[in-house]
Amino acid sequence: MRWLGIGTVYLQMQKVSVLLFLAWVCFLFYAGIALFTSGFLLTRLELTNHSSCQEPPGPGSLPWGHRGQPGACWMAARFSRVVLVLIDALRFDFAQPQRSAEPPASLPFLGKLGSLQKILETQPHHARLYRAQVDPPTTTMQRLKALTTGSLPTFIDAGSNFASHAIVEDNLIKQLNSAGRRIVFMGDDTWKALFPGAFSQAFFFPSFNTRDLHTVDNGILEHLYPTMDSGEWDVLIAHFLGVDHCGHRHGPHHPEMAKKLSQMDQVIQGLVERLENDTLLVVAGDHGMTVSGDHGGDSELEVSAALFLYSPTALFPSTPPEEPEVIPQISLVPTLALLLGLPIPFGNIGEVIAELFSGGKDSQPHSSALAQASALHINAQQVSRFLHTYSAATQDFQVVELRRLQNLFSKASADYQWLLKNPQGAEETLKTVAAELQQFLRGARAVCIEFWARFSLADLDYVVPQIYRHMQEEFRGRLERTRSEGPLTVAVYQLGSVYSAAMVTALTLLAFPLLLLHTERISLVFLLLFLQSFLLLHLLAAGVPVPSPGPFTVPWQAVSAWALMAAQTFYSTGHQPVFPAIHWHAAFVGFPEGHGSSTWLPALLVGANTFASHLLFAVGCPLLLLWPFLCESQGPKKRRHPPGHEAEAKVRPEEEEGEEGEEPLMEMRLRDAPHHFSAALLQLGLKYLFVLGVQILACVLAASILRRHLMVWKVFAPKFIFEALGFIVSSVGLLLGIALVMRVDGAVSSWFRQLVVSQQR
Repeated sequence: MRWLGIGTVYLQMQKVSVLLFLAWVCFLFYAGIALFTSGFLLTRLELTNHSSCQEPPGPGSLPWGHRGQPGACWMAARFSRVVLVLIDALRFDFAQPQRSAEPPASLPFLGKLGSLQKILETQPHHARLYRAQVDPPTTTMQRLKALTTGSLPTFIDAGSNFASHAIVEDNLIKQLNSAGRRIVFMGDDTWKALFPGAFSQAFFFPSFNTRDLHTVDNGILEHLYPTMDSGEWDVLIAHFLGVDHCGHRHGPHHPEMAKKLSQMDQVIQGLVERLENDTLLVVAGDHGMTVSGDHGGDSELEVSAALFLYSPTALFPSTPPEEPEVIPQISLVPTLALLLGLPIPFGNIGEVIAELFSGGKDSQPHSSALAQASALHINAQQVSRFLHTYSAATQDFQVVELRRLQNLFSKASADYQWLLKNPQGAEETLKTVAAELQQFLRGARAVCIEFWARFSLADLDYVVPQIYRHMQEEFRGRLERTRSEGPLTVAVYQLGSVYSAAMVTALTLLAFPLLLLHTERISLVFLLLFLQSFLLLHLLAAGVPVPSPGPFTVPWQAVSAWALMAAQTFYSTGHQPVFPAIHWHAAFVGFPEGHGSSTWLPALLVGANTFASHLLFAVGCPLLLLWPFLCESQGPKKRRHPPGHEAEAKVRPEEEEGEEGEEPLMEMRLRDAPHHFSAALLQLGLKYLFVLGVQILACVLAASILRRHLMVWKVFAPKFIFEALGFIVSSVGLLLGIALVMRVDGAVSSWFRQLVVSQQR
C-alpha cells in the first residue's frame, strides 16, 4: 500500500510537470509575440511635449500681434466660440448635395441633410462642405484621438476601442483648458475616458449598445439647446451616435437611416438659428461605413467622411467648387487651433485649411494670400519642430527624406520672411511660397504615415489547399493499407472510453454556449464541421497502429490537419481576419438591452464568438491521442503491431490464440503505461503548439518583409492581430484539454487504488 501511494504521488507530480512545461512553452511564444509587437506593431511613441503661447513654433516674428496678448497666441483668434457636432459614421455621401430632385428608393439616405445644401446655395461665402479623408483604422476611439491631436494613431490602438485610455499627447482639449475656455460635452462616453476631468460640464451616455438608436441622441437633445441659450460655454461638443448604431443594426440602405439623418438635419437647422457672429459651427463625421453598416478598415466608404463648416459671418472669398474638396481629416486640428487663437498641438501633422484664413469675400487678394501663407508657415514651423523632436527621440526616421524635407522647409521659410519685408508686388511669389509650404506639410505627413505603417501578411491561398490535399492523399493511402483488417467500429466497454467520453461531454457543453453566440444559420455549419472532425478522427484511427505497451504518438499530419480545421471553421462560420467582419451582434446575446457602462463582458462575448473554433479544437486536441484506442475493434482482439514487427508477430502464435475472445482494453491501455501516456500528452501538446507557432511565424516573417505595403491597414495588420489572439486562445484551450484528461486519469487511478485497498482488506 505504501508503494502504491508513493507511485501515485510520483505520477501526479509527473502530470503537473507536463502541464508546467507546456505552460512554459506557451509563455515563450507569448514573449515572442510581445517582442515582435513592440518592434513592428508599434504603439507609436507619444511625445509629452506641449505647445504654448510663450514658445512660438519656430524662429521669426509672429504675423499677428505679440506673444502673450489676449487673443494673439501665434495667430489672432478669428472666433471666440465653436460648436462641434460629431455625427458618428457620417459618410460623405450622406451629406453630399443632390442634383436630382428625387433620390432613388434604393438609396434612402441621399438628400436627407438638406439644410447643408440650402446653406451652401444661399450663403456660399459662409459655408464649405469637404470630403474628409480618414486615416485607418476607422474605429471611433482612434478617430477621436486623431481629431484632437492631429496625429495618426497606430493600428494596435484599435484594441483599445473597448476600453479607451486617457490621451497623454498634446491635444485641442488640453489647449482649450490651458487657455481657460469652458468646454461642455454631451454624448458618447468614450470622451470621458479619453479626457478625464477636462470638461466644465458633461452629459455622458453609454455608447456600446448599437441596438439602441435613440437614447444617446435624445439625451443630447435634452441638453443641447438649453446649454446654447445659457451662454455658459466657449466650446460645445455634441457626439451623436444614432447614425452609427443604425448602420450597425440595419445598414445604410434601411428606411431608419433616412429617419436618423432627417433628425440630424433638424438638429443642424436648430443650431444655425442660434449661432452668433463670433461662433463657428463644425459638423463632422469621425468615419464612414460599409454597405453593411460596419467600419474599422480602409475601404473607400469607411475612410470617406463629411466635414461641414459654417459661420454667420463671411468666411470664404469665393463660392464653393462644384465638387467638394478632399482634405485629410486631421487638417481640422491645426485649423481650429489657429481660428480659436490657440497653439497647434505639438504632435500635429495635419495641414491647415488655408482658405479659412483668407479674410472673407471683401478682403484684398494680396492680404488674403498673405494671411493664408502666414497660417501655412506657422503650421509648417510646428510640423518641422515635431519632426525634429520625434526623429531625435526615435532615431529611426529616414535621414535622406528628413534632409530633403528640411531643405524644402528652409527655402519656403526664407521666401516667406522675404515676403514680410517686401509685401508689395509679390502675388506670384506668395503663391509659390504657399505651394512650397503645402508641399512640405504633405511630404511630412507622408513620411510619418510610411514610418508608422509596418505590417503585412503572407498569402496562404495557394499553400494551404496544397498541404490539405497532401494530407488527404496520405490518409487515403493508410486507409487502403488497413482495409484488409476488417471494419472499424466504436466500442464502449466498461472504462474503455472513459477519457474520450469526458472530452466529448466537455466539448458538447462548451459548444452549446458558443453556438448560441452565432446566428441561426450557422447551426448547420457547426454540425457539418463536427461531422468532418469526427471523420478526421476515424481516418486517424484507421491509419495509425495502436502500439502495446507503448510509446504512443500522434502523427504530424493529424496534428496539422486538426489545426487547419480550426482555421477552416473560423472562415466557415462567417469570420474573416479583418475588423469590419467582426460579429458585433454577439455582444448582445442574452443582453438585449445592452451592458450599461461595462466593456469587459461585451468584449468577452465578441471574443468568444470570434475565436470559438480555436477554443473548441484546442480543447479537443487530446482526442487525436485517444481516438485510435477508442476505435479498437470489438470481438476477438488482434493486437496490432507497428511496421517492422511482422516477424515478431509470427513467432508468437500462442499469445495470439490465448487472447481470442478477450474484449479490447481500448483506452485502458494508456493506464498500463502511465509514463508513455504522459509523454504522449506532452508530445501532442508540443506538436500542436509548434503547428500554431509556424502559422504565426509566417505572419511575422511576412510582416517583416512587407511592413511598408500599401494594404497594411486593410489586410496585413488585422491578420497578424487575429493570428496572435487565436494562438493565445488556442494555447489556453490546449492546456485546459490536457488538464481535463489528466484530471480524469487521476480520478480513474484513485478509483483503482480504492479497489486495491478494499481487496487487501
